[in-house]
Amino acid sequence: EVQLVESGGGLVQAGGSLRLSCAASGFTVDDHAIGWFRQAPGKEREGVSCISGRDGSAHSVDSVKGRFTISSDSAKNTVYPQMHNLKPEDTAAYYCAAVSSDGSGWCVLHGMDYWGKGTQVTSPA
Repeated sequence: EVQLVESGGGLVQAGGSLRLSCAASGFTVDDHAIGWFRQAPGKEREGVSCISGRDGSAHSVDSVKGRFTISSDSAKNTVYPQMHNLKPEDTAAYYCAAVSSDGSGWCVLHGMDYWGKGTQVTSPA
């Protein structure tokens, strides 16, 4: 069974840090691009960061650049987004998603093959 399971969400004060996990089963993370997306209530889901299965390169959107990083552990078939200097505007449900390197090989909101069910991150004002 193909699964992506997010974990590590919680409540963190502004300025704090949090590490999320995306554990994959049924496919190999190294053969896919793994992306993180977030959605706040009443807002559109948006891309946050992506790590490539082709070369391991990573990218984050400008709003989190310098604060969020993403890494992959091949042995555990798990991807770890790490969030630093959290802000209230980071509060959202965070979703892990995957797309095959045989496809686009990069993270696009409407082009992902598999999605997790999300984990909530809250940084109160």
